[in-house]
Amino acid sequence: MAEAHGGGGSPEGPPPGVLARLYDGLGHVGGVILAIMTFAVFIQVVFRYLGLTVIDGLEEIPRYLFIWLVMIGSAAAMWRGEHTMLDYFVLRLSPRGQAIARILSLSACIWVFLYLIRLSWTLVPNAQLQSSAGLDLPLGYVFAAIPVGSVLILVPLVLQLAQAVRALWPKRS
Repeated sequence: MAEAHGGGGSPEGPPPGVLARLYDGLGHVGGVILAIMTFAVFIQVVFRYLGLTVIDGLEEIPRYLFIWLVMIGSAAAMWRGEHTMLDYFVLRLSPRGQAIARILSLSACIWVFLYLIRLSWTLVPNAQLQSSAGLDLPLGYVFAAIPVGSVLILVPLVLQLAQAVRALWPKRS
């Protein structure tokens, strides 16, 4: 199992503080979102089982909250170092090789999330001009999960990249 590389649980990570509390809070927000999604689906199933008409727009709630759940949950998992990682080959490298592999991997991840933020500058304002059929919710609120989640994911990625760069030049004792 790989060690945590960005969160408060890592011995080399940032000290527990504001960021640690923020990312712990994101985990709780994700739990609340999941509970709301589950309740909405449960109500739909019960209404259909009873032969009643489903509340207008109720099926949109889990669909639109899912993207927020994914982005917020990903940020919390990234902070804790709990993302799935294939490190079989990386662990076979020297410590310097491992640091270089992490730097390349983290740099690619950072580029992807920066690109998502860049694309969101067009996507979110255009989506705000549309509204959902059932809830009449402007879709910009749904698509805003992409840039918000990307920023939240970038923070631990940048901290992990700084750790990997420092590992290239370990302090001599």
